[in-house]
Amino acid sequence: MPTLAKISVVIVAAVHIAISVVEMFFWNNSFVYQRLDFTPEMASIVTPIVQNAGLYNGFIAAGLIWGAFTKDNVLLLRVFFLVCVVIAGIFGALTLKWTTLVLQTLPAFAALTLVWLSHSQFKLQD
Repeated sequence: MPTLAKISVVIVAAVHIAISVVEMFFWNNSFVYQRLDFTPEMASIVTPIVQNAGLYNGFIAAGLIWGAFTKDNVLLLRVFFLVCVVIAGIFGALTLKWTTLVLQTLPAFAALTLVWLSHSQFKLQD
């Protein structure tokens, strides 16, 4: 189970790396912004905000990778960053698109569940 938990954390990190890259470097591609119902004019106006959000998603991915491969405070790091993703996913579903629940929240919640179950007696190290 610990290996499955680690893999699930890495998968969630990979999702956030992809989100980060898209938001930071490909936002102005019509295929991307139209998926969120933005017009070209609106997309242009919010570009700096979206790129900033992409940077934050990169930080979340870095924290998840840190939590996946560290030997110290494993449970604390994994739970913290996965809970951040779950909360952000719920907020995104409420404010952007419901598909955020499927793409962001559900994988993070599944990973959080596996992480929690893999740490019997709530030990703090693998």
